[in-house]
Amino acid sequence: MAAICVFCASSSTLDQKWLDLATQTGAELAARGHTLVSGGGCVGMMGAVADGARSGGGHTLGIIPQSLVDLEVADLNSDELIVTDDMGTRKNLMIERSDAFITLPGGLGTLDELFEVWTTATLDLHAKPIVLLDPDGFYDGLLAWLGRLADAAFVRPAALARVSVAKSIGAALDEIESAS
Repeated sequence: MAAICVFCASSSTLDQKWLDLATQTGAELAARGHTLVSGGGCVGMMGAVADGARSGGGHTLGIIPQSLVDLEVADLNSDELIVTDDMGTRKNLMIERSDAFITLPGGLGTLDELFEVWTTATLDLHAKPIVLLDPDGFYDGLLAWLGRLADAAFVRPAALARVSVAKSIGAALDEIESAS
């Protein structure tokens, strides 16, 4: 059993398929006995993944900055909700409290969180598994661009290898569980 941090979008105007993916991710985490660590929001995919985990009896830990609590988007149903002073502290605590990371489709905030854990892993500040859940090629353009960065020697190929890409929730969790 691991504490798995899920990075994903908090927008509530997304296509239903993304909300369904988040709900299914949370439910599968719970079914496998893992704890969900999230950004502590109750909206969009972030809220859906937490609801999915709780629907399966999973434990949820939300970490959210006070500024977002003030906007009334905190997941007050979390089993544990940690309120931080700022976004930087939030990310640091998410890394500290997690054994592994799954990134679902998302926007700038999701990418910021992915690159934070990816960069810290390449600096050997942690050796926690990082999986990009990409069921339908959402991240193909990003991965191609990163490959070009490696081709031009801006990124070491070993750094790219620190992130696994999975096409299904089951495959993402299998990857994490096999690394433990």
